[in-house]
Amino acid sequence: MELTSKQRAHLKGLAQTLEVVAQFGKNELSPEQVTMIDLLLTKRELIKCSVLETSPYTAIELAEMLAEQTGATVVQAIGRKFVLYRRNRKKPVITID
Repeated sequence: MELTSKQRAHLKGLAQTLEVVAQFGKNELSPEQVTMIDLLLTKRELIKCSVLETSPYTAIELAEMLAEQTGATVVQAIGRKFVLYRRNRKKPVITID
């Protein structure tokens, strides 16, 4: 899903108050982690994750990998944190029109 700059700005504003729900460390990305992110996106739609210094990936690399595997959109990646968004088709929580 492509976001307009206005939609992206709205989601960035919402993400400022979010707590980090997942951390990624020194290991490669596992199928279990992808499943966890998929479930979190279904429930919350907008999630914030962090990447530890020991990770083999940067925040943007990991965000893009997870977005591709879960059908999400990368909202932003700053430093070691990134935000993903995926609309829940059955029960949308966030309105971004």
